[in-house]
Amino acid sequence: MVTPPVIVTRAEPGASETVERLRAMGLTAISSPMLELKSLDLPMPDLSGIYHLVFTSANGVRYFVDAVGGINEQVADLTAWCVGPATTVAAKAAGFQRIVAGDGNANDLSDLILSSDGVEDGFLHIANSAAAGNLVARLTEAGRKARFLALYETVPASGLDEEVKAALVSDAATLILFHSAKAAEAFANLTKGLPMDTNVVVAISGAATAPLESLNARAVVAAARPNEDALMEAVLLACKGL
Repeated sequence: MVTPPVIVTRAEPGASETVERLRAMGLTAISSPMLELKSLDLPMPDLSGIYHLVFTSANGVRYFVDAVGGINEQVADLTAWCVGPATTVAAKAAGFQRIVAGDGNANDLSDLILSSDGVEDGFLHIANSAAAGNLVARLTEAGRKARFLALYETVPASGLDEEVKAALVSDAATLILFHSAKAAEAFANLTKGLPMDTNVVVAISGAATAPLESLNARAVVAAARPNEDALMEAVLLACKGL
């Protein structure tokens, strides 16, 4: 199996976690976050009428816990609905006691909520400022009481470092790993004009590959499920195809 370098475009702190995982798999990983996360200057979250917290990323868990100053008695009594394995791990590490683990994307999580019997109303979706809308809209359209809270924003990277540029223009294949459509969009904007015909895109979902269609990469591989485990499997599949 060919083991090309893998450029990790995920934002920190997740980028370092993914780099460590790839290196443990025997791969060369290069961290190049395409997004920077920045906390929004907001007052203490209003949890009145809220019985459920909905997290569509591990970062949402981290920023929420920071915003409320840790898992206090009020927060500990709330149910944390988590989009996938990584978010579930973050919720457990933060100290949440009532966790419902999903294994898909935001739409799958809203379906899980709506299909669950005996669940009282009062949902708060915590995410970044660009994620407002769909999940809460689906819940409210189904008659559930739900609102959205943005605790942080994502800022696109301003450039690529020389190590990344060298890997991208090399005659040998390089894998480029994407955890989100936002990171893919930022990467596409920064690499306009660079040759991509030897490189392979590996993304966490089909939606994350959409901004990369103009790159004319050698191949595009999407994970079978939108989570980190499936993404690592997709990396190995891409390596076997070289």
